[in-house]
Amino acid sequence: MKQIAILLVSMFAGGMVAVGADAQKPNPYRDTLSSLPAPELPGKTAELVKHAKARQWGVTTVAVVQAALEANPVAAPAVAAAIAHSVPEMAAIASGAAAEQQPKQAVAIAKAAAVAAPSMAGKIVAAVCRAVPADYRAIALAVADAVPGSNKEVLKGVASVFAEMKSDIMSSLGDYSSGMPSVAAVLDHAAAASVALASDPAALAKAPTVQPPYVPPPFTPAATLNPTFGAPVTGGRTYAKP
Repeated sequence: MKQIAILLVSMFAGGMVAVGADAQKPNPYRDTLSSLPAPELPGKTAELVKHAKARQWGVTTVAVVQAALEANPVAAPAVAAAIAHSVPEMAAIASGAAAEQQPKQAVAIAKAAAVAAPSMAGKIVAAVCRAVPADYRAIALAVADAVPGSNKEVLKGVASVFAEMKSDIMSSLGDYSSGMPSVAAVLDHAAAASVALASDPAALAKAPTVQPPYVPPPFTPAATLNPTFGAPVTGGRTYAKP
């Protein structure tokens, strides 16, 4: 019995050492990207992601973005756009990772990535809003303005992040049988409704506030992605004023 206990302790200790070693592994792209001239950085990041194995795209994208922005923080919008253009499937992950690294550039990052990958506009909005929720309105408006015809997808992107506004946004979208809903008008109405709802305990008890968990693409292991832009934002959120 004593020998079994010693063996278990040894295995546990060895496992902890292995986990610690993995956590402290240096970014494999840091040296490559830190030595590049600034103009070449976005193109190289896109190349690294594109040439990675598909099942490693998510991991590679996050690591590449982190290394690139350590080398040149100002390049965040260009890096996100380059990856979005080269590998549209990674547009949202690249944008979310970049916005998390450089939150003050969140609007520019979302806009640049959406222009580079218009079909991913809604997912880009969702990813960047998860990273920088306080700027959700500016992010949504910037993308809607940059990608004509994307209003509905942009609004759905916001709705997928903020449980408090989802019901009102989706209801507003359903009211537009023709024409294009105004992103600003829908968001402002949803924000006002969520504030009113929060002040009414009776209404709040009836309101849906929990959303299904976020499911990443099959080729992106969920454990490798930052949960900041991998799960809905719920609870008492203070929204930016219009």
